[in-house]
Amino acid sequence: MKIDIKDLRFTYPTGLEALQGINLTIDSGEQVAIVGQNGAGKTTLVRHFNGLLKPTSGSVSIGEWETTKHSVAKLASRVGYVFQNPDEQLFSRDVLTEVSFGPRNLVYEKSKIDELVKRAMGLTELQDKAETNPYDLSPTWRKMVALASIIAMDTPIVIFDEPTTGQDAVNVARIAHVIAELKREGKTVITITHDIDFCAENFERVIALSKGQVLLDGPARKVLGEEDILAQTYVDPPQLTRLGKVLGLKETVTRQDEFLKAIS
Repeated sequence: MKIDIKDLRFTYPTGLEALQGINLTIDSGEQVAIVGQNGAGKTTLVRHFNGLLKPTSGSVSIGEWETTKHSVAKLASRVGYVFQNPDEQLFSRDVLTEVSFGPRNLVYEKSKIDELVKRAMGLTELQDKAETNPYDLSPTWRKMVALASIIAMDTPIVIFDEPTTGQDAVNVARIAHVIAELKREGKTVITITHDIDFCAENFERVIALSKGQVLLDGPARKVLGEEDILAQTYVDPPQLTRLGKVLGLKETVTRQDEFLKAIS
């Protein structure tokens, strides 16, 4: 499902203009990472996709729906949003109830709800925690509960806000597996992240924001190789990209497989 953003501007009540004329199109099935320093406008931008924020001017369309003409509840059937802090998202007495809430709220048939919940809990390895209160779990597992609760809604667009923050290597691998599966299913996956190495390994397109404007937009390899421009928004290229430049590699490398091929 396509996302179409036209001359999007947003000013907070304080007078801060957080977005200054954003024009973007994100096609159905794309995997997109949005990077930039704190205050660049990343979260402000994606919160327009599910109607949590409404444009001061300009427009955002999800498919044929312009977001200003639909409620957050209705947009939730098209855009799933995993918050950075799972504690802002979780409220149910046990994991199974939490993961079931979204699809039930979308009024799916019981058989479909059961199927979606089973799939989501399997992807996030939560099967043995179904009866556990989410707040009895570690922060890393609460993150997986938040993830599963959105996956179970089966939305065509899924947004992850800083998915790897505070996560150990094992959980980062789980999250990467979930993203790969969503990609295989043809979902549009968008992430806000400061984890550039995770970005390079898992996303095909990178959008760099600075001061509410698009600084760079294109294939991950091209954008992440623009070291001087990225520096304007205090983003460093991936470690392998920097190492490749030190070694004098002709091509920009962002992933381990690319690096090994380039030096072989």
